[in-house]
Amino acid sequence: MIPAQGWECLDSERLKARPSGRLRRPELPSVSLHTGSRSQADLEPQTTPCPLGSYSPRSFRITGSARGAVHGFSPVISRGWDLCSPQAPRPLPTSITSAKIQVNGVHLHYQQTGEGSHAVLLLPGMLGSGQTDFGPQLKSMNKQLFTVVAWDPRGYGKSIPPSRDFPPDFFERDAKDAVDLMQALKFKKFSLLGWSDGGITALIAAAKYPNLIHKLVVWGANASVTQEDVRIYNGIRDVSKWSEKVRKPLEELYGHKYFAETCEAWVDGISRFAENSDGNICQQLLPDIKCPTFIIHGEKDPLVPQAHAEYIHKHIKGSRLLLMPEGKHNLHLRFAKDFNREVENFLR
Repeated sequence: MIPAQGWECLDSERLKARPSGRLRRPELPSVSLHTGSRSQADLEPQTTPCPLGSYSPRSFRITGSARGAVHGFSPVISRGWDLCSPQAPRPLPTSITSAKIQVNGVHLHYQQTGEGSHAVLLLPGMLGSGQTDFGPQLKSMNKQLFTVVAWDPRGYGKSIPPSRDFPPDFFERDAKDAVDLMQALKFKKFSLLGWSDGGITALIAAAKYPNLIHKLVVWGANASVTQEDVRIYNGIRDVSKWSEKVRKPLEELYGHKYFAETCEAWVDGISRFAENSDGNICQQLLPDIKCPTFIIHGEKDPLVPQAHAEYIHKHIKGSRLLLMPEGKHNLHLRFAKDFNREVENFLR
């Protein structure tokens, strides 16, 4: 629920990771697989590089204990989750096209790349766009296997006008816009990759349009809003208190007034869900999601406590949960190479 550019670091106590099911190499950030519940993750932000910048290559391995301890993940492991296996040869990058198309009365901007038969839609977070939130995915996902589309929801990025607003059904509106966009682009069936607010939108779309969705990947998402979440959201209400590294690119994209007013409106809009029974956003829809679902969560996510990922995992039958002990809210940017590999393995 925060733009991709990153956060200044704050001190917080780190929750210890469960030893079983951990993908780890001692000198590098580790990744752990879990199917059971865990307590709430802490809140520790991280500053990230530009989404289109370079990323350090990292490698991992599945330890012997992980192979025996991760219940319910054998099909994934057998299909290539050994992270030390050689990377498949990648095709040369193809161009990224940028265009607008009229959907539901508005002109939605999108980017598209690749020529694969498997269509994938990337859904950004609050104040995000395809360009700002998914640089490494647009650049590096396998162009022969996938056709990748990244969209700017109405009121974000280059899908302005209209101005962004947050009525009670704004997630449902985004879900319909996203699905209708892909149909307008002549994709009969496609997978969804949703980050943060985009993850919520993806959950709703997968539940409401099951015949159109092939597979679902969400990270940094939540199906409800707690009072603790409201406290976190109010902490980012005043954009003048954001670090310059985070604030400046968004001011350049939107202008200070639009950026500041939209952020405040988002805080008000998302916080209203806390007034619902159990803070519900889309909890009742989770059992309706029938497509294969992969949930990823960073244990150091400063905005979305881990309990949200565990709730989603528990209520989507057959879903898989990957916990990244070093991951934060922007884990797909911070660990882009590893994220892309895990997602591609799941989508194959």
